[in-house]
Amino acid sequence: MSRTVKAAQYLQIALDIATRIARGELAEGSRIYGRSVMSSEYSVSPETIRRALRLLADMKVVEVKPQSGAVVLSADSARRYIERFGASVNTQALQARIQQLLAQNAQTSRELADAVGALVRSRETFTAAAEPLPNYEVPVPPKSPLIGKSIGAIKFWQSTGGTIVAIRRGQTVILSPGPYAELYAGDVVVLVGSPAAAQAARHLLMEQLPAPAAGGAATP
Repeated sequence: MSRTVKAAQYLQIALDIATRIARGELAEGSRIYGRSVMSSEYSVSPETIRRALRLLADMKVVEVKPQSGAVVLSADSARRYIERFGASVNTQALQARIQQLLAQNAQTSRELADAVGALVRSRETFTAAAEPLPNYEVPVPPKSPLIGKSIGAIKFWQSTGGTIVAIRRGQTVILSPGPYAELYAGDVVVLVGSPAAAQAARHLLMEQLPAPAAGGAATP
């Protein structure tokens, strides 16, 4: 992920310099500040600036002269560079940002699951608490349409407002199940939330069950 973010930096800097040249802020024939000055301006390393200028030099936007820095060659070339690579650079920058946000979200989810799991386990020690944790147990019916689906896929929290802190499966208790944990017939979902969340969870797990046959008899 870090490599993607770094690449987006020098591509974005090259696009910014080209934009300044196209606008006339950096005139043709003028000398661009040295890499050390530009690295301070953009808060990146001199190597990142070198890569950005190298891109512009390949497109004849600037000329990089050893020991002398870079000189602006053509505003027209700068405009062509923007037309050719502008959309691609912005897309890569957005992709890098999305990856960062996904990683942050995954970390937050893990921390939340750990905290809730620790809270559930702490109830075994502090049994005399004045206000016990409001949790509910909701069984998964044998014919639930959600059997075999993961917690994330059914959007449990979004659909109910409750948080699954454990799944009881026979003699096994799965604490803090992640979004990829699947539900099976006979499971008992342990959730924390309001009574409305518990009711919504029962409705979610039972929705689309086959309707009873005429006369009240269950469909075989």
